[in-house]
Amino acid sequence: MSNIKKVVLAYSGGLDTSAIMPWLKENYDCEVVAFAADVGQGDEELEGLEAKALASGASECHIVDLKEEFVRDFIYPTVKTGAVYEGEYLLGTSMARPVIAKAQVEVARKVGADALSHGCTGKGNDQVRFEGAFAALAPDLKVIAPWREWDMVSREDLLDYLASRNIKSSASATKIYSRDANAWHISHEGGELEDPWCEPSKQVWTMTVDPQDAPNTPETVSLSFEKGELVKVNGTSLSPYNALMTLNTIAAAHGVGRIDIVENRLVGMKSRGCYETPGGTVLVKAYKALECLVLDKSALKYREQIGLEFAHVMYDGRWFTALNDALLAGAQSFAELVTGDIVVKLYKGTATVVQRRSPNSLYSEDFATFGADDVYDQSHAEGFIRLFSLSSRIKALKSQGGAK
Repeated sequence: MSNIKKVVLAYSGGLDTSAIMPWLKENYDCEVVAFAADVGQGDEELEGLEAKALASGASECHIVDLKEEFVRDFIYPTVKTGAVYEGEYLLGTSMARPVIAKAQVEVARKVGADALSHGCTGKGNDQVRFEGAFAALAPDLKVIAPWREWDMVSREDLLDYLASRNIKSSASATKIYSRDANAWHISHEGGELEDPWCEPSKQVWTMTVDPQDAPNTPETVSLSFEKGELVKVNGTSLSPYNALMTLNTIAAAHGVGRIDIVENRLVGMKSRGCYETPGGTVLVKAYKALECLVLDKSALKYREQIGLEFAHVMYDGRWFTALNDALLAGAQSFAELVTGDIVVKLYKGTATVVQRRSPNSLYSEDFATFGADDVYDQSHAEGFIRLFSLSSRIKALKSQGGAK
């Protein structure tokens, strides 16, 4: 421990990192630099954070604005892959980790630190995500994970630790939920959610209107894409972050984007979480609808395979890997065709694509019509079906003794 001189701590100001700050100084006898990432979690979480970090013992505090980078370089590429973890989870917590870890390493290099620290527990996925990124970006820096070292085991232990050192904390022993927010979503765990038979109470949800209380009149929102990038919302050109914030505001008012799932953590256990991803739900649906218009059957099938694999790459914290780069490159090649406009109707928790158009559309009304047409000879289908089912025909004939 005496070899550590300066540590950069990923600091949120919450209970865990508030306790980690003095613990690092006491146990490693080192300087601690606080690092906080602004990934769109909201001003209320960042307000007064620097003063709090300094009062807790930090020598300095770096709050880095990552909002545009997060959406542009991590969210948009993930949307292009079509990644959805275990059929429902839009990977909100997972997507923020690589951009945060990358910025933390950059701060460590800037201040000349020889170690990195985080407040992730030994039970969760985030320890793997952060430390996997650190290994890829800064293998020379030591990683300190206090939850795997200290003897404190509960929220009460941490509160007592802070109280004994006269360090103020807004946390309390009665806090019910563990939440994680960013521009893409907010997650909720703990409290009654630890019982999968217990329905979430109204106080769980904080970002979206209860669908039952949402407006009785539907609202439509239009999204315009260029080569896989969302460039306009309702006809207005917006930066990636501002486009997502606009979608969040519109969709949250209609109760869109709530899910309640039991998922498989990377470390082996199952956990129950509730997630709110209003703008992201609309964006993912719109993107998929445009893909279906411009990609042929085999291309869409392969893109779906990319999405299945990439969901695990992102969830498991393998962003800084060769596999990640290859999957993103594949998705981007398909995204080059994803240009056009989509209209989504929002109503009481649902988001339904109702209009779609693209200059790259493969849809042809002349061919698809149920009315009379001059472009498709239906008798040609007989030969296609005969060849398409030839192996089945040969197998059946053999079983009947009619083919050699």
